[in-house]
Amino acid sequence: MNILVTNDDGITSSALYGLREALSGLGRIFIVAPDRDQSATSHSLTLHRPMRIENPEPDTYAIDGTPTDCVLVATHGLLPERPDLVVSGVNRGPNMGDDVFYSGTVAAAIEGAMQGLPAIAVSLVASGLADFTYACAFTRRLVDIVRAQGLPEKSVLNVNVPNRPAAEITGVEVTRLGRRVYDDALIERLDPRGRKYYWIGGDAPVWDPEPESDFLAVHEGRVSVTPIHLSLTDEPLRRRLAEWRLGPA
Repeated sequence: MNILVTNDDGITSSALYGLREALSGLGRIFIVAPDRDQSATSHSLTLHRPMRIENPEPDTYAIDGTPTDCVLVATHGLLPERPDLVVSGVNRGPNMGDDVFYSGTVAAAIEGAMQGLPAIAVSLVASGLADFTYACAFTRRLVDIVRAQGLPEKSVLNVNVPNRPAAEITGVEVTRLGRRVYDDALIERLDPRGRKYYWIGGDAPVWDPEPESDFLAVHEGRVSVTPIHLSLTDEPLRRRLAEWRLGPA
């Protein structure tokens, strides 16, 4: 089995190599990751400049592009063998609720699914000190299950692990994406030459404590596993639109 491991935190992330070690007994592990932090790049591609690819050690590639770039080049000829599975992570920080639309970690897994591969995104819900040991071990167990059970076409598993020792993890829950409540702000400042510059900021978001949500599961110490499907068509609304007079006036 060939497993592609990627992330959006960059090639120097220790969690990347912890995950490689955890998966090492399953087959050949390829690391293809950005050469720098590419957090919150979502599903962007590098289209308007050439990319550089470094090969610092066997089966390890650093790309000056996005996480999506990494999966795309890995499945289109960079690797000597096509991967059978994509694992993106372990990300430092949560990827829950609406944040999956911004996440480079989740985008890399989605690109894997778009390339016809089973794909998993894994994040550790940590903002300070982080211990990736349990998250890597859980990912290994989940990969074993996915190998045995398979995943439907165009589906991704989005995993969020509490930043707790294994003894303090209270279980695993299959969840739905929750909702954050944002208070975003555009912060304007002046540089030393009097020119304006801007930060996207605001207060830290809070989450809605919905039952069966990823936020609630992690808050209560459980690993959240959320299935995501790539079809974005709103079928009920599509049926309603068919009844509207959308043709020429």
